[in-house]
Amino acid sequence: MKNPNRALIAVALTVLLAGCDNSAQLDPQKQMGANPELTQAKNFFMPPMQVPEGVPWKAGEMPKVANGLKIEKIAEGLMHPRQVYVLPNNDVLVAEANAPSGTKNQPKQLIMGLVQKSSGKGGTGGNRITLLRNVNGKWEKHIFIENLHSPFGMQLIGNTLYVANADSLVKFPYQQGETEIRTPGVEVADLPGGPINHHWTKSLLASPDGSKLYVGIGSNSNITENGIGAEYRRAAILEVDTASGASRIYASGLRNPTGMQWEPQSGKLWAIVNERDEIGSDLVPDYFTSVQENGFYGWPYSYYGQHVDERAQPQRPDLVQKAIKPDYAISSHVAPLGLLFYTGDNMPQYRGGAFISEHGSWNRSPLNGYQVVWVKFENGQPTGLPQPVITGFLSDDQKQVHGLPVGLAMDKQGGVIVADDAGNIVWRISAVE
Repeated sequence: MKNPNRALIAVALTVLLAGCDNSAQLDPQKQMGANPELTQAKNFFMPPMQVPEGVPWKAGEMPKVANGLKIEKIAEGLMHPRQVYVLPNNDVLVAEANAPSGTKNQPKQLIMGLVQKSSGKGGTGGNRITLLRNVNGKWEKHIFIENLHSPFGMQLIGNTLYVANADSLVKFPYQQGETEIRTPGVEVADLPGGPINHHWTKSLLASPDGSKLYVGIGSNSNITENGIGAEYRRAAILEVDTASGASRIYASGLRNPTGMQWEPQSGKLWAIVNERDEIGSDLVPDYFTSVQENGFYGWPYSYYGQHVDERAQPQRPDLVQKAIKPDYAISSHVAPLGLLFYTGDNMPQYRGGAFISEHGSWNRSPLNGYQVVWVKFENGQPTGLPQPVITGFLSDDQKQVHGLPVGLAMDKQGGVIVADDAGNIVWRISAVE
């Protein structure tokens, strides 16, 4: 059945975008790597959009994978599975969430809400964590923790499980093998939330020694249109002391750092970042970068290093001078939401490189992303172009979208677990035997 909101969306977009040349001028490959090509910025009240219709996977349908790989469905019927995390006993945790209820809606957000419903990104999230367990080749599903507040990041340190809600970092006692936690969570630190909470997802990564937690906090707007006061401790990576809960800004100017990992060779912190919208289909490339302590990466005053964004007022040339150019572009409007450095043996051709899930965006025509790619690393640095590994979420004519990849994790056998938040499915890829 066709979505009844699509006619209303089409009318709204026609009015808002009348007279705009919203098509991309660059091949996405020209915006990949260390030195992406950048076009002239344009200014739109609403971003250029191309909205595919959300159509569920049919029975037997699944994404396509690169040669030498196979894909299987390990769970379905979830409520917006966002992030996945593998426990020491190989159980898989799945955070199910969507934007927090009660979020303040502004005119743009009202239209975007209709777009979300049409494309499969809308709907209520589970506000829970589900545990998946493989028992003799069959996957059991258990409700692990309930009554969370739009959870996203998860990390286990010793016997303590940390969960990043939309507005708080909480912890739970964990015993290996249990399939349910009923003990209420204890707040470790508050996180930026509030009635707007534009970028609500909070990514999470533990330091190797477990003494610190790093939390990715997205901006509270596209380009400070809600006022600079709404951006307090946002567009940043926070460092939280696990013993005391005290926190500080580790790095800033990162519009929406949705995934973080330690690069296995250098030990450096790397992050994927969603860049700003509304200045054209070809701007600004989302990126993948090492993160320097106390580093500033431009938002909102500049992009991709020191390219000034004139919309940010008042201008801050002093901060623009300090803006660090990211290491590696992955092209405009792919919306990266999952990151995994692969260290397993099951798929040796990918060892040492990084898988990135590209959730896809409507802010470009033709569409970009909607896949999982792999980036090769040499000597601790990315090289070459991203290679598609999992595709088929978007139809060839770009009119329908079946699923949207988000969280990534590696299990003990070296398979890669993939959350599909529009398909409400968790997939697993591995080598063909």
